[in-house]
Amino acid sequence: MTDPAAGGPAPVRILVCDDHVVVRAGLLALLDSAPGIEVVGEAGTGEEALALAARLAPDVVLMDLQLGAGIDGVETTRRLTAGTGRVPHVLVLTTYDTDADITRAIEAGATGYLLKAERPEELFAAIHAAAQGRTALSGPVAGRVMANLRKPRPALTDRERDILAQLATGLGNREIARALFISEATVKTHLRRIYDKLGVDTRAGAVAVAKEQRLLP
Repeated sequence: MTDPAAGGPAPVRILVCDDHVVVRAGLLALLDSAPGIEVVGEAGTGEEALALAARLAPDVVLMDLQLGAGIDGVETTRRLTAGTGRVPHVLVLTTYDTDADITRAIEAGATGYLLKAERPEELFAAIHAAAQGRTALSGPVAGRVMANLRKPRPALTDRERDILAQLATGLGNREIARALFISEATVKTHLRRIYDKLGVDTRAGAVAVAKEQRLLP
């Protein structure tokens, strides 16, 4: 990116999306002091971010994950990065660092994932990296990503995978038994084994971990 008028690199054009007005104002003030960065717009909802991105063509969208009413940051990221032609890079900036949040954001197309506790210099560097399409991760986030990559996937049997897939569609034990032509007691036995292998104790937890570890088809 080059600024034809100045003959040097053009500033990175930023769109900030955060539903908290005070947080957004603080980010705008902070970014206003950053070298080589220009804030071109601000949004309080995912829908607003999509509309502004289409009109302003930012280089990077600084995206919070939780946006209150409407679509969340993950879905907004997915729609922003799924477009054709010139699409912005999305840099997630959030307080949430769970494995599920990180996985969902990256799979939606986010270029980077930063925590709001980062120092300003780290944020500025991540923005410039994201503008060039380079991955930018907070230290704790990078650690979690690497740990998950190194972690062996639970060894589920074919039958357990079948039941887990049915579970993910929202079926109850009786419906799963009918779909797979097995008894309800057998479903319960397999579910206990699935819970033990995945380290969870609820149906929702099993589905969430299965999605994180890509155990579902």
